[in-house]
This record gives sequence, structure tokens and C-alpha cells, in this order.
Amino acid sequence: MAEANYKELSLNGLWKNNPAIVQLLGLCPLLAVTGSVINAIGMGLATTVVLVTSNTLVSMIRGIVSDAVRLPVFVMIIAAAVTCIELLMQAFTYELYQILGIFLPLITTNCVILGRADAFASKNALLPSLYDGFIMGAGFTLILVLLGALREIIGTGIIFNNMELLFGEGAKAWKIVLVDNYTSFLLAILPPGAFIFTGFIIALKNIIDKHIKDRQDALQPQAIAGSKRVRVTGTIS
Repeated sequence: MAEANYKELSLNGLWKNNPAIVQLLGLCPLLAVTGSVINAIGMGLATTVVLVTSNTLVSMIRGIVSDAVRLPVFVMIIAAAVTCIELLMQAFTYELYQILGIFLPLITTNCVILGRADAFASKNALLPSLYDGFIMGAGFTLILVLLGALREIIGTGIIFNNMELLFGEGAKAWKIVLVDNYTSFLLAILPPGAFIFTGFIIALKNIIDKHIKDRQDALQPQAIAGSKRVRVTGTIS
């Protein structure tokens, strides 16, 4: 696969075709667990690992699985990857595993993962499929973390709280209190707040896209109005 195609994959995953704010896939965990940055990071990393694993395995077996059983096989691969992630989190980040709760096993039904497996990994070679899984997961995680940061700041006046749940006891020092004696804004922490902030993020992306398009249109040479003389040579039959 050419380098230019990897650049296109990167642009699609992070911006043009971001699964969270363009495709609007995986909204269940996006809205439910982004009450804080640490929750968003945990869910984003788990989703990214599953994406990379499923894309890689689907690409490896794409030539030996018939169309009749393709989707059930993909779901089994995704479910196995999710089970491994759950076991790892139970072993090493148990408190975060409890906080994320039912939304970890629900990664199995995340449309982002099955969609990339069927639309991309089943039709492309190993390395591009692995990279596609990684970059789509990174784009999804980026929006999760941005949304989690907005909700945590506006909801509690604090950012990077409870980071030790994933990064160890030393991460307790990462906590930043932005506003002392802050009165919690409950709406930002609850699911309706997630809808509102997601809408703002999508609107901001659309504004940026429009600004970029307007600049590109302004740089295009303008057609000259008026009639033009066309010289035709040869015989017209």
C-alpha cells in the first residue's frame, strides 16, 4: 500500500471519517462513560485494542472464510478480543473495570469494530488493516477524551481526577483543581450533558470544514465570464 494511502487512512480516521463525530457510530459508550477523562481513556484504549486485533485477524483469514459465515466469524473474533481485554482489566485495573461495567462487553456490538472488519479488513492486506484499526481507534479515543475533559471540567471544576486507576499511584499527582470550591454542574456529568457537548463538537467540526472549503474555493482560479471563441479543426461528420 502506498504512503499516500496511509496518509488518507490517517486523515479519515482522525478527521474526515471519524467514527464518533462523522459516522456517529459507537455512541452508547461515547455518551455513557465519558463523565471523566480516565473513563474515556480506559474505554478508548480498550476499543482501540479490539479494533487492531479484530482488523488484523480478519485480514489474515479473509481468503479462507466464505461469505456465508463471514459475519458470524467476525463477531466471534471481536468477542474473543473483548473477553481478553476484560480479563486483563480485571487483573490490572479492577476499579476502572468496575466503573466501565457493562460497556466493556458491549464493545462486541460496537458498530465501529464490525464495520471496519467488514468494510476494510476483509478486503485489504495485513498491515493496512492493522493501521486502519489503530487510526480509527485513535480517532474514536480522541473524541472520547475531549468529551470526557469537557464534562469533567464543567461538571466538577477538576481535570485528570482518579488517573491512578489506570496509571498507578504516581498518577494521583496529575489531578488539577481548576476552580476551588466549585459547585458541581450535574447536567454536564449526566448523559444529557454528553448529548449537548457532542453536538457542540460536531458543530465545531462542521464550522472548521466549511472554513477550509471556503479557503480552498477562494484559491481556485475563477472562470472568466463572457463568450469565448473556439477554433475547431478537422472534419465533423
